[in-house]
Amino acid sequence: MSRKIRWGVLSTANIGRKRVIPAIQQSSNGEVVAVASRSLDKAKAFAAEAGISTAYGSYDDLIHDPNIDAIYNPLPNSEHVMWSIRCAEAGKPVLCEKPLARNAADSQQMVDAFTNRNILFAEAFMYRFHPRIQRVHEMLMAGAVGELHTLAAAFSFVIQQEENIRLNQSLAGGALRDVGCYCVNILRLMTGEEPENVAAFATIGEQSQVDETLAGLLQFPSGVMGHFDCSLRTQYAHFCDIRGTEGRILLENSFVPQPNDTTTIRYWHGNEYEEIAIAPANHYTLMAEDFADALLNQRPPRFMPQDGIQNMRVIDRLLAQVNVI
Repeated sequence: MSRKIRWGVLSTANIGRKRVIPAIQQSSNGEVVAVASRSLDKAKAFAAEAGISTAYGSYDDLIHDPNIDAIYNPLPNSEHVMWSIRCAEAGKPVLCEKPLARNAADSQQMVDAFTNRNILFAEAFMYRFHPRIQRVHEMLMAGAVGELHTLAAAFSFVIQQEENIRLNQSLAGGALRDVGCYCVNILRLMTGEEPENVAAFATIGEQSQVDETLAGLLQFPSGVMGHFDCSLRTQYAHFCDIRGTEGRILLENSFVPQPNDTTTIRYWHGNEYEEIAIAPANHYTLMAEDFADALLNQRPPRFMPQDGIQNMRVIDRLLAQVNVI
């Protein structure tokens, strides 16, 4: 690489503080040079803690900083569209947290803003960059489980604070958008298809008025069935289980493995069982490096932004047809 991409971060959100900013700082082709908050004091405190040189008390000031090459947007779901489009208007490439927006229509509007200006844009679904996910996808393409029949996924945790934005309806919260989006995404990724039919059941919080627990079913054109559950009120867990006529693949800790841990693919084929070890990897760093490399070499991102719109279309359908229990 001839140089490093200079990143700016919109907001002092925890996902940036704990995961993405450290990952970018460890990357081979990027560095975080600025952070913005609606409060300058908060931005300065965050910058000092994270070792970032510049702090802004306005998102617009960061967006228009000529010394920033790309922007990471971890704002609440409801604010992705407005601030990402402002970045596009200022000519700034954006890596936007998942899900792209409140719904597919807003996602399309956002993607169009970048596409029409020929500016790089991508969704920050980091798990897809982990070598274990890539290996499993290759195994499936090579027929490792025979004819694929069913997939199951789950992602849940117990929310600690009732004022959390994930429980805020006006900020597009809810279990499906927050963690269920991973389940929908991995089912689509592993099948390589878009579901023909969907169904969902959910419990809606009396105070939050968002889906706090949801179970969904996806029927794909090939006949493959995918089912998943997600929750903001259930013991922490995440996995993906893939089964076919000749084998089974199980990924434990499928979405957020620790970057220093060796991960495992549990693989049953016929009467045999195998554990395939995958070397430690920080998928946040790999995601940031892919985006920076795409920008430096003027190529598309590994996962096109249209995929984010497709994911939101499935989420929209699930929420529109949800049976409240």
